[in-house]
Amino acid sequence: MPTKILLSVLDQTPIRKDRDAPAALQESIRLARLADSLGYTRYWISEHHNTSTLAGAAPEVFIARLAAETKHIRLGSGGIMLPNHSTLKVAENFRLLEALYPGRIDLGIGRAPGGDRLTAQLLNPGNTFDPQDYIRQIRDLEAFLTDTPTPGTFEGKIRAIPKIDTRPELWMLTSSGESAHLAAHFGMALSFAQFINPVGGPEAVRAYKDRFRPSATLAEPKASVGVFAFCSEDPEKAAEVQALVDYRLLGFEKGRYDEIPTVAAATAYEYTPAEYQRVLYNRQRTAIGTPDQLRTKLGNLATDFGVDEIVLSTFTETAEDRFHSYELLAGLFALRPREIPTFQES
Repeated sequence: MPTKILLSVLDQTPIRKDRDAPAALQESIRLARLADSLGYTRYWISEHHNTSTLAGAAPEVFIARLAAETKHIRLGSGGIMLPNHSTLKVAENFRLLEALYPGRIDLGIGRAPGGDRLTAQLLNPGNTFDPQDYIRQIRDLEAFLTDTPTPGTFEGKIRAIPKIDTRPELWMLTSSGESAHLAAHFGMALSFAQFINPVGGPEAVRAYKDRFRPSATLAEPKASVGVFAFCSEDPEKAAEVQALVDYRLLGFEKGRYDEIPTVAAATAYEYTPAEYQRVLYNRQRTAIGTPDQLRTKLGNLATDFGVDEIVLSTFTETAEDRFHSYELLAGLFALRPREIPTFQES
């Protein structure tokens, strides 16, 4: 196990039963403030589209608000789904964020659409879903962020503004070995989404480290792993949240994208034998339990992946349970609390 494990937050801005998107965003603001005060390393916002259960369609917009509400924690995208966007516009968005909050901005990118293909086509009518186009976008993005003349910048005739002396930290988000190889080739940091794919992660990170090529933005390989996590002193509460997550993940697989699950619905559901096999498989994507159990589970996860940072995404029925879990985990891994100024409540 690494001598020191860093913890970060992935916020998918979940909308709660009988609440709305504005309430979900206000909850995220509260959580970002809390994570900042507890000593978490970074706070990432995901990009999702065409769903009524999540509120985060534009990470670059929300990052600006969260950075203004916090003082130390890094803010970033987990991630920007690059094929949905103009590469130049992404570079300019994150240069502006970096100009506002130098040294605190992460630009995590991914290839998945963050929704369905029809929506992705509307977001970027030029999207061909060709992997080679994604590779070209990565190359162009790096060129815009480093002011490097390339064919993608019309040999330097097109520049991303504002021109600044610092750069957002570039991360490749992946649930496959293929993107791990791209991160190594382009000299980017890598975050493996164990919460999406529980198979092949440690091997992908090892391959990334073996093949890493230093870049203008990163001299040595840097990696993390993301997982659905929840911690409670009450074993019954942990079991309820495990049931909720089991039900939610299976619901996604069965196409129930607009259902906001509850503990009552999750515990009442009778799984078929085949469904329960999927539940057991999906539990590899989670780390849920009591503090002693989480100390072991997250420690083993860090050891298996050979990383010292774990990105935690937490789904619960109540905001209080979600916040308390992050508090427990911060204490469990001895994060260093910070002195945070008092902000006006939203």
